[in-house]
Amino acid sequence: MACLKTFPYLHRRRSPLKFPLFLSSARPLSSPRRRPFASASSAATMAAIATVEHVVLFKVRDSTDPSKVDAMVSNLRSLVSLDISVHLAAGPVLRHRSTAASAAGFTHLLHSRYRSKADLAAYSAHPAHVAVVKEHVLPICDDIMAVDWVAELDGPAAPPTGSAVRLTLAKPKEGAAAELAQTLAEAKSFAPAAVTQLSYGENFSPARAKGFDVGFLAVFPSLEELDALDAGEKDLLESVKEKVRPLLESVIVLDAVVPPPPAASL
Repeated sequence: MACLKTFPYLHRRRSPLKFPLFLSSARPLSSPRRRPFASASSAATMAAIATVEHVVLFKVRDSTDPSKVDAMVSNLRSLVSLDISVHLAAGPVLRHRSTAASAAGFTHLLHSRYRSKADLAAYSAHPAHVAVVKEHVLPICDDIMAVDWVAELDGPAAPPTGSAVRLTLAKPKEGAAAELAQTLAEAKSFAPAAVTQLSYGENFSPARAKGFDVGFLAVFPSLEELDALDAGEKDLLESVKEKVRPLLESVIVLDAVVPPPPAASL
C-alpha cells in the first residue's frame, strides 16, 4: 500500500457561528478564474444523481508515532479496492475554519461516496473495513465522528486529485434541521463560479454525528482557487449566512485537499 505522509494542520480562530460556507481566506491571493457552476461535469447538462455521502473525522492522539498515522491513512485509502464506493479519499485536515472545528481538533478526514445506503452498509460491515478500524484507527484515535447524507450530485462522483474540499457540518437548533437544509439548498444558486460541485443534506446516521445533523460540502478546482475568492463573492453570500446563523447551535468547518489515489498493490 502507498504510504501517505501526514501534513501539519492549522488552527485559525473565528468568531462563533461566523463561518464561511464557501469562502476561505479573508485576504484573496488573486482573482479566481470564472467558470459555470459544476463545470467539472463532462456534459453541459448532466442530470443530478442521488449519491450517498459518508464523511468521517478522526482525532489522532498527539503522542502517536508518525508511522502509525501513515499506516492508518494508507489502510483507509486502500479500502477503495473493495469496489463498493464510487469515491474514497482519506488524508489530513488542512485547516480548521471555525471555532468548533478548532476546539474539536480533528486531524484527519475520510470522504467516500456510494450509489445507495445499502452499498454504504455493505462497506461498513465488510471484514476488511472492520479490520482497518480495529487495527489501525481505534488504537490511535481519541475521537471519531461520522455524518452521512443523500445528495443530488452534479458532476463526477470522484473530485479530481488536487481539488480543495470545504466541509461544513452543522448542529441545528432544536427543530431547525429541515429549515437549515432548505436554506442551504437555496444557497446553491448563489454559489461562486469557482465552486465546481456542491453537496448538502440531512444526516441519516445520528449515532456518531454528535448532533451535527446537516452536512454541506463544496469542491474547488484547487486550494489556490478556494483561497482566491474575491470580496464581491463574499458579499454576495452574506445574506445567505445571515439566514443560516439563527438556525445554528454549532458548526464545524474545515478544509482538505483530495490526495492522489493509492498505488496499486503488486
